[in-house]
Amino acid sequence: MLMLLITLLLLLSALYFDLRYQRIPNKLCLAGLLAALALQAYSNQWYGLGQALLGAGLAMALLLPAFYFRYLGAGDVKLMIAVGAFSGPTLLFWSVVYGIIFGIFTSFFLAIYKVGWSGLLKMTSQAFINKSEKQSAVLVPYAPALALGWLFACYLSPEIGPEIAAEITAVITAVITADIAPKIAVLLSRS
Repeated sequence: MLMLLITLLLLLSALYFDLRYQRIPNKLCLAGLLAALALQAYSNQWYGLGQALLGAGLAMALLLPAFYFRYLGAGDVKLMIAVGAFSGPTLLFWSVVYGIIFGIFTSFFLAIYKVGWSGLLKMTSQAFINKSEKQSAVLVPYAPALALGWLFACYLSPEIGPEIAAEITAVITAVITADIAPKIAVLLSRS
């Protein structure tokens, strides 16, 4: 569970930087990769280190072509290398598959948010109908899609899914029974 929480924090940090600054810091990706290698080696010895290296290598193999053809930025690739080191090859593979699926939708909605519906139609007509030399493009951060893909892969994983469902149920139960509501009220009153 610790690996999942750290991976989630890494993805949320990258999500913030990607949405705010349209770049994912190298230091964040390197820190994530080194932490993943250290934690995997500590918790599962050589097997864990092997799984971390396989996950990182698979991320590199799957996503470097996407970077080469400019479908993904370098920060996205480096982020998923760190996530692969935390998650291992199986979870990483499904994270990338679901991330591509989510990427279709998040790119579409973020492009509409940035340029509006008329701007999107104009871009589409320039790219496909007019075939003009000067094509406009909207840079869309891909970290949201990758984070959603990882979350969905974790949810569907037979090893992780029930564990996550139990945690979510406990949090929802705590909120419903108002165990956490007074604590949140105290924190909000301090701000």
